[in-house]
Amino acid sequence: MEWTDEGIVLGVRRHGESSAIVELLTRAHGRHLGLVRGGSSKRMRPLLQPGNSVTAVWRARLDEHLGYYVVEGTRLRAATMLSSSHATYGVTHLASLARLLPERDPHEDIYEMLERTLDDFDDVSQAAAHLIKFELAMLAELGFGLDLENCAATGETTELIYVSPKSGGAVSRRAGEPFRDRLLRLPPFLREGEGGPNGWSDQDLQDGFRLTGLFLLRHVLEPRGQGHSDARNGFINAVTKYRARAAVP
Repeated sequence: MEWTDEGIVLGVRRHGESSAIVELLTRAHGRHLGLVRGGSSKRMRPLLQPGNSVTAVWRARLDEHLGYYVVEGTRLRAATMLSSSHATYGVTHLASLARLLPERDPHEDIYEMLERTLDDFDDVSQAAAHLIKFELAMLAELGFGLDLENCAATGETTELIYVSPKSGGAVSRRAGEPFRDRLLRLPPFLREGEGGPNGWSDQDLQDGFRLTGLFLLRHVLEPRGQGHSDARNGFINAVTKYRARAAVP
C-alpha cells in the first residue's frame, strides 16, 4: 500500500530511540498516523511541528497497518508561530478540533479551511475570526451545523442578529427582540457579506466564541466526556489582551 498526499502536522510523539509517530490531517486521506524513522532527530524535529504543511508518502504492507511516512516540508509556519502566545494556543486548539474527525476519513473542505486559518495567524484579529469560523465548520462537518441563513421564526433573510440557543437557527431582529435576553448574539462577521477587519469589535469576537463554544460543548464534547481545551481558553485570553494593548493610544 502506498500513497502521496499533502498534510498538516497535528501532533508528534516519540517512538523508540529516534523515531516518531506523526499525526497528519491530509487532504485526500483524512486524519492519518504514520511512523517517521529518525523523526526525533535534530534535523527532523523543526519540520514535524504542529501547524507545518508537508508532502507525505505513506507506505504499509496492509491498509490497516500504522505504516511509515516519508515527509518533506512545504510551509514551515511553526517557527514563527512559537514566538506568539495566541498562535501557540491557537494551533494546539485547532489540532484538538481536527482530532474530533474520524481517522482516515477524508474531509477536504476542512483541510483547506485549516490551511487558510493557519496562513492568517500572524494577524491576531483575523486569526480569532477564522478560528471561530473553523469551529462553526467543524460543527457542520460533524453533523451539527447551525442554520444562519434564514430566521427560524419567520424565514426572513435580513437583519439576522440573534441565534436560538435551542435550535441553533438564526433569528431576525424583529422576531427576536421580545426574547433578546434569552438569545445568543450573531456577530456580523458570521453573516454572509457583512463585517470585516474594521468591524470586528471585542464584543463581536466574544459573541462568536460564546456561540460556537455552546454548541461544540453540547453536541460534540460533552457526549464524548470532554470539555473545551485549555488551549481554547488560552487563545481567547491572548487575543483579548493583545487587542486591549493595541487599543491603548
